[in-house]
Amino acid sequence: MPLRLLKFGFSNKYPEPRMFRQPDRLKSSYDAVIIGAGGHGLAAAYYLARDHGMHNVAVLEKGYIGGGNTGRNTTIIRSNYLTPEGVKFYDESVRLWQDLAQDFDLNLFYSTRGHFTLAHTDASVRTMRWRSEVNKHFGIDSELVDADAVQEACPHMDITCGGQAPILGALYHAPGSIARHDAVAWGYGRGADQRGVEIHQQTEVLGITVESGRVTGVETSRGKISTSRVLCAVAGSTPRLLDMVGLRSPLYIHPLQAMVSEPMKAWLDPIIVSGSLHVYVSQTARGELVMGASLDPYELHSTRSTLDFVEGLAAHMLELFPFLSHVKVVRQWAGMADMTPDFAPIMGKTAIDGFYLDSGWGTWGFKATPVAGKTMASTVANDRNHELIEDFSLDRFANYALVGEKGAASVGH
Repeated sequence: MPLRLLKFGFSNKYPEPRMFRQPDRLKSSYDAVIIGAGGHGLAAAYYLARDHGMHNVAVLEKGYIGGGNTGRNTTIIRSNYLTPEGVKFYDESVRLWQDLAQDFDLNLFYSTRGHFTLAHTDASVRTMRWRSEVNKHFGIDSELVDADAVQEACPHMDITCGGQAPILGALYHAPGSIARHDAVAWGYGRGADQRGVEIHQQTEVLGITVESGRVTGVETSRGKISTSRVLCAVAGSTPRLLDMVGLRSPLYIHPLQAMVSEPMKAWLDPIIVSGSLHVYVSQTARGELVMGASLDPYELHSTRSTLDFVEGLAAHMLELFPFLSHVKVVRQWAGMADMTPDFAPIMGKTAIDGFYLDSGWGTWGFKATPVAGKTMASTVANDRNHELIEDFSLDRFANYALVGEKGAASVGH
């Protein structure tokens, strides 16, 4: 660490201000309580205060800011989905992403790279063409390209994948980007705090009080709160919170793992995704390769990482990039992916008045952070589902009105 930075850190003359306050105690009542201080919860708090004038808001977090799936993902941002509902929703998110750094006055390391979803079979090529046409219909920059275009964009790739699964083409999405996940959480947290929102870390929710079908309060490890609005944004912990209000959902929880390599000279500009090989990879500004795969095949409420995952992902990475055989893996992690049967989120009002749900994000929640926060803030403030999330309501499963996003949301991240 440079001596100049150490001198600044220990200096009393130029103290660095805290990112946000740490309230000493909970107030007895709030206009709204948000459970979960990840990207979605903090974004909702930020937009509630900024756009709807709701400042008497508490965000409750059992652990620490960004300690859940917000800090346990691979930071890929895109909008090349398959269904009209998904395309419109994520396209609005990409638009919001582009202005976030300016909104926060904080460097989010947002970097537009281009996103290749590889096709290894004729069936995959047909699916990529289908997705491309849907995207173009809604004005999304997305096109089917051949193997030569993939090779030109990434000359280091073995286009034959060791002869096991040759690349026939890809869906190319030029706006595909990455950003720094912890900066996003802290940016939304600071913005909400500056507008009067209280963020309470190390505060566990023990119960939610419901009277005559309406939310009236929240019981926490630090006392009781009166409120008429509660937003649940806790990803893999959603089933436990739903039990508190007597609601059921079709969510099932699977671990989703990722890993990162040692830093190296920049060589991979685009984001590369292969559903057939269960690989997605990008390179950070520091030169690390951030890599992920598909969900672990078992249901488990755990963030434990495994050697089996590293071995499997490393083998597939070497099929694409054989020259990486000497590169070291320096760390790995896991998140709890809350999956839905149709691979689309569950958002909006519920059968309990005043209880709102932001869940079912599976493997695609980070890219939706801005639009999820903005639409949920509108829903909470107006007690009416925002138009962009009307098709994502919990009751679609009872009404057999599933969205069907699996073709574009499973391993594409």
